[in-house]
Amino acid sequence: MKKVINYIKNPKKIIIYLMNKNFFFFLKDKTYLKLKFRLIMGYKLNLENPKTFNEKLQWLKLYDRKDVYTKMVDKAEVKEYVSKLIGEEYVIKTLGVYNNFKEIDFNKLPDQFVLKPTHTSGHVFICKDKTKIDYKKLEKKVNKWLKINYYKVHREWPYKNVKPRIIVEEYINELSNSDLRDYKLFVFNNKFKYSFVCSNRLNDLKFTFFDLKGKFLDFIQDECSNDSNIELPDNYQKMIELAEILSKDTIQIRVDFYSIQGKIYFGELTFYDAAGFGKFEPNEWDLKIGSWLKLPKGGA
Repeated sequence: MKKVINYIKNPKKIIIYLMNKNFFFFLKDKTYLKLKFRLIMGYKLNLENPKTFNEKLQWLKLYDRKDVYTKMVDKAEVKEYVSKLIGEEYVIKTLGVYNNFKEIDFNKLPDQFVLKPTHTSGHVFICKDKTKIDYKKLEKKVNKWLKINYYKVHREWPYKNVKPRIIVEEYINELSNSDLRDYKLFVFNNKFKYSFVCSNRLNDLKFTFFDLKGKFLDFIQDECSNDSNIELPDNYQKMIELAEILSKDTIQIRVDFYSIQGKIYFGELTFYDAAGFGKFEPNEWDLKIGSWLKLPKGGA
């Protein structure tokens, strides 16, 4: 009831909710993004002369579109892409890729594995004991995932033509640890600029930012606190080297890695951090980070 009252008091939230549920699917990308940006960010989206980081991400959604981007965001196809550029030793092993739930032969899968859709972000099923799977419940979850049109929610163009499938990966015990740190490196114009460490996922999610030289940056994003005591791993410079290689043919990209017992594992490639709606505190960082990203002629 409190949630309903909150929505009634704030009509903007109702519109954003409906947009996230694809009620505004009929709007063209540019119109849709201008409306959503104003509602979420609180200021008008300037596409003619974008200045902030979030504005520039919206510009890139509309005007930087290459076929290879579809492969780069596909959870299955990206592995071949990454293997060719930096080597398969950084890629988690794929156990199978399936068009639907009924294709999966669970008898042939190991007792532990990870299952997720290829065309979305944030959805995952971690199996630690196959004998405890509720298959009807899992099938319902998977079928729901496959119906998601991830592109329509934030108009992130690379996802538009990703075929909805299910990928099953090798289970790595440390990757299911709630305290596992996720290193997210931002590469602008093929040069590493900054990063943040995602930690403490299940309790009090933290985003801790670092500059080019690994110095702590005291700001927050999306109300997630930071942790100035976090230390970067010994292989952090190697991550930077790999991230720059993976930024080939892009204007900007975020490259995610894990570090487990000194070994680097590739996570994913993201073109639009927070879908271009990330709120910084202090807000000046939106403009500052935006100044580090140079758009091609026609942008800023």
